[in-house]
Amino acid sequence: MGFILKLILTGVAAAIAAYILPGVTIDGLGSAILLAVVLGILNAIVKPILIVLSLPITIITLGLFLLVINALIILLADYILTGFSVNGFIWALIFSLVLSVLTSIIDMITK
Repeated sequence: MGFILKLILTGVAAAIAAYILPGVTIDGLGSAILLAVVLGILNAIVKPILIVLSLPITIITLGLFLLVINALIILLADYILTGFSVNGFIWALIFSLVLSVLTSIIDMITK
C-alpha cells in the first residue's frame, strides 16, 4: 500500500474514532490527515526514546505501560496541533486503543 494512501486511511480512521468518542474532537478531515502525519513522526522519533527510558517499568507491567506511552504520544499530538483536542489522559488512552483497532481493520481489508 502506498504511503499517501496509508496516511489518508489513518486520517479517516482518526476522524471516525473522534466521531465515536465524545472526549476527542477533530476539526475536519484535513486536520485528521495532519494528525496522522504528526502521529507518524512522533511514533518514529519520540516513542522509541520513551520506550527505552521506561524499559524497566514496561518489563514489570508485562508491556502494559506501552499503552501509557501511546496515550502520552496522543497528548503530545494534542499539544502540537490546533485542530485536534483530547479531554484528558483517559480519553487519549481510549482514542489510542480505538485508533489502533480501526487501523488494524483497515490494514486487513486493504491487503
